[in-house]
Amino acid sequence: MHPRDQTIFALSSGRTPSAIAVVRVSGPQAGLALTTLAGKLPAPRQASRRLLRDGAGQPIDDAVVLWFPGPASATGEDVAEFHVHGGRAVLSVLFAEFSVVPNTRAAEPGEFTRRAFENGKLDLTEAEGLDDLIHADTDRQRRQALRQLQGLLGDRARDWRERIIEASALIEAGIDFSDEGDVPAELRSPAVKAIQALRDEITKVLAAQGHSERLREGLVVAIAGEPNVGKSTLMNQLARREVAIVSPHAGTTRDVIEVQLDLDGYPVTVIDTAGIRETDDPVEQEGVRRARARAEDADLVLWLVEGEQAVNPDALRSLRKSEGGDRSAGSVWIVRNKIDLGGRGIKPGGEFGISASRGDGIPELVDELVKFASEFFGTTEGALVTRARQRELLVRTSESLRRSLDLVEDGEELAAEELRAAAYALGRLLGRVDVEDVLGAIFQKFCIGK
Repeated sequence: MHPRDQTIFALSSGRTPSAIAVVRVSGPQAGLALTTLAGKLPAPRQASRRLLRDGAGQPIDDAVVLWFPGPASATGEDVAEFHVHGGRAVLSVLFAEFSVVPNTRAAEPGEFTRRAFENGKLDLTEAEGLDDLIHADTDRQRRQALRQLQGLLGDRARDWRERIIEASALIEAGIDFSDEGDVPAELRSPAVKAIQALRDEITKVLAAQGHSERLREGLVVAIAGEPNVGKSTLMNQLARREVAIVSPHAGTTRDVIEVQLDLDGYPVTVIDTAGIRETDDPVEQEGVRRARARAEDADLVLWLVEGEQAVNPDALRSLRKSEGGDRSAGSVWIVRNKIDLGGRGIKPGGEFGISASRGDGIPELVDELVKFASEFFGTTEGALVTRARQRELLVRTSESLRRSLDLVEDGEELAAEELRAAAYALGRLLGRVDVEDVLGAIFQKFCIGK
């Protein structure tokens, strides 16, 4: 029997032990599993209290069960839910009983959602939104994921695809009536207008997104500088807890330390790096190498110096990507520490004055980080594109539409072929054509039971 035709089961709630555990069963044998343990099927979509019994008739647990006959269920298949007490022993017996039901097995990660996708309950953009919602750490991530789960991009993509197919039909009708004088031209004109309008819409969507797809991973901010200038103390101030060892001895930080922050709903990863300097210590050399690598890949570098100390231009230059890279001007900020010993706060030219030990200037620095994150991510409210895969396919669609417009005067056949390519790209975006190669990569990241 094909794995997709088997019945699957899994714990769908949090880690045990817990007050209540929710176990889901989906597939052709879900009804048999429910009647075997609970006696008979309850009314569809109505909670029913039952005493669950094993194959020998011994009680397992006093539980609440629900029955969702397909296709009116989350997966499109017959689904049974068991709400039991969340002890490990209860679940162990329950899973053992499920395992003896014919053609029933434990679910793999993301298999419930994959079956919902395969049964047309949601498209691939909505499945990606569900994955993002599960892994959302900040409120902005949650809101963006929820919009995607509710079909924000999927609905637009379906509309675009239908309009491309309509325009393609006009172009191909012109091919069929090529011997009818001015008929092809009459059909071509509305098709060209429709294609141009479509391309304008998609181009506007791509241009307006900023780095909205990066909201899933978050902004990366690296704290860098020479040894013993207060990098770890600043890290602890930003994290509001002790995450890095603070010592007066240079070279204390040997490896990269990371902490996840929520700055006004923006996910930010702050990295504390080893002091960048020349050294003969092989361990510290490796720490410096890693520090340079992480700082070069960061979206923003806070270069920390002590007081009015001069900034080494060569050190800053090494943090910026080589010519042709994508690091924008202003992505390295100079932060002058120990202003309690003399100095100023925010200075003209993008410099900041702080006291990492006392906390002076930290609120102002955090405010500037929030502004930077806001500009970096762009307008995430209403953002359609949340993944690089989605952006790539929309770019392909736009390029195919552009080529169809360039070719339509030279031959409807070539223009029609480009329109088919555009519709195909949107089909891949929705997961409705030739996406087997990406399904495993997407659904394997889901937790088991979802």
